[in-house]
Amino acid sequence: MDLFSVSSSGMEAQRVRMSVIASNLANVETTRTAEGGAYRRKDIVFSAEQDFGAVLRSAVDSESPGVKVAGIIEDQRPFKYAYEPSHPDADAKGYVAYPNINVAEEMVNMITASRSYEANVSAFKATRDMAMKALEIGG
Repeated sequence: MDLFSVSSSGMEAQRVRMSVIASNLANVETTRTAEGGAYRRKDIVFSAEQDFGAVLRSAVDSESPGVKVAGIIEDQRPFKYAYEPSHPDADAKGYVAYPNINVAEEMVNMITASRSYEANVSAFKATRDMAMKALEIGG
């Protein structure tokens, strides 16, 4: 069952990652947020639910290993500025702060997240197939 837990936690983590990427892409031109200022790119931080020693111990205990979303952080890279004096969000010098989002980088992240999700689905299916084969052999 731990193998199912690892795969399912990986799928959930990649689902959250895709949601964050979609939010970044949706806000690529957002110059004004509720917090004030331009939208700041978000990034996701993963962590292992257990270290290697804990995984060995979990073989005896009921605690399941896997990955979890440790948090969603804001990218601290500087904003992109464009000279647009007629824009309503322009500063005193006529510059508008645009989000620190690189569309190409987000697309690469989206492909990576999608492939990671697919790999977890494949691992889940392989585990299920092995469990079914074991039941056939034992039965």
